[in-house]
Amino acid sequence: MSESALSPRRRLLILAICCMSLLIVSLDNTVLNVALPSMREDLHTTIAGMQWTVDAYTLVLASLLMLAGSTADRIGRRKVFKAGLVLFTLGSVLCSLAPNLESLVAFRMVQAVGGSMLNPVAMSIITNTFTDPRERARAIGVWGGVVGISMAAGPVVGGLLTDTVGWRSIFWINVPVGLAALLLTWRYVPESRAPRPRRVDPVGQLLVIALLGSLTYAIIEAPAVGLPAVIPYAVLAVLALAGLLLYEPRRREPLIDLRFFRSAPFSGATVIAVSAFAALGGFLFLNTLYLQDVRGLSALHAGLFMLPMAAMTFVCAPLSGRLVGARGPRIPLIVAGVSMAACGLLFAVFRAGTSTALLFTGYVLFGLGFGMVNAPITNTAVSGMPRSQAGVAAAVASTSRQTGQTLGVAVIGSVLATGAGATGAGATTTAWWIITGCGLSVLLVGLATSGPWARATAERTALRLESAEARVPADSRRS
Repeated sequence: MSESALSPRRRLLILAICCMSLLIVSLDNTVLNVALPSMREDLHTTIAGMQWTVDAYTLVLASLLMLAGSTADRIGRRKVFKAGLVLFTLGSVLCSLAPNLESLVAFRMVQAVGGSMLNPVAMSIITNTFTDPRERARAIGVWGGVVGISMAAGPVVGGLLTDTVGWRSIFWINVPVGLAALLLTWRYVPESRAPRPRRVDPVGQLLVIALLGSLTYAIIEAPAVGLPAVIPYAVLAVLALAGLLLYEPRRREPLIDLRFFRSAPFSGATVIAVSAFAALGGFLFLNTLYLQDVRGLSALHAGLFMLPMAAMTFVCAPLSGRLVGARGPRIPLIVAGVSMAACGLLFAVFRAGTSTALLFTGYVLFGLGFGMVNAPITNTAVSGMPRSQAGVAAAVASTSRQTGQTLGVAVIGSVLATGAGATGAGATTTAWWIITGCGLSVLLVGLATSGPWARATAERTALRLESAEARVPADSRRS
């Protein structure tokens, strides 16, 4: 069945199924953050160990998202989506059985391989199901609202399970949702492919893995092993980046199509995604340690403390989607940047953590900003690009998100480790200034890439991409 032949009810059902996959992936991150102190105690690990439980997942996810998106465009989006649900559910079961930190990190990577097949492929399915721009913007707003649901439910559910059953139970909740989504996908989601899918780019894929892996390792391990020991990994990251910039433009169908970045809105969405999700990763990691280690709250009470942030994200994400559909991305990006930067300043300058009222104000500001930022990122990434490459464009946006979250946890965690742990006041202030800088980046880049000049670059880029596709014969794209 073609996408255009789908009834409105069927399209909404497909959106719901795709949102189920987003729910378990997003819930997994928020649930895990609240359980980190309990996991640290049970597995006898350090701040670096906790960073790896988060970053092992986001790192693999970021490395494989573009491959998953292009593979889905090639062999079938439903097929890849189902495989992702199976792997993610299996990885969740294995994580619940992990006997030590090393096993947990390895099983988190299994989860991530499955997760890489879910979000970008689901977004590609949504993009090809909702072809009207306004309907698509609203659908993406709903999609963003699911992130709010996960942020609202994750800390509370994770805290409740951790306090009553134990941290291992946080992985069990993925199993029934994953199985239900798998059955519904098999029954209701139609298969779709790109008419001219991309070839596999193994060299580009290896370079992406080398870049993200070596950079993350250098940042996380530097406080423990010293700067000289991680210099080789930093050099490897630079060489991998140079390799991508030199190699990818030479390929007819690269893993990362650098021509996308001639569009100022697309480039801006990439930078904004990295900045916003770096702030999110650092914010969750920092607050988990603060609420439980410094304030002495239980996992459940720490989750309840973070509800104002989650509630604002839940309320603002659909509103942001409607604003993007009606007025474009500029207003949501301005609100997002100002709110996230104000939150960081509140903690860095006014010591919001010392006052419950200021603490909640900071959480509301961050939730407002994060709720507003998601829809503009996704809508800008896929709008104006050829529908045949929707999987690749959505995967670049998703990769930017996961890369940002990986770097946020790595940098903030390393700042805390260098500053004598979570209780070091100077290190905590530095961490909040980093989050403030991320908010300012969202604001300034959003302003620069959402005006008439930026829209003109997007139109020119779309024309070039469509012209290039028209010149390439279909048989030249077959492997």
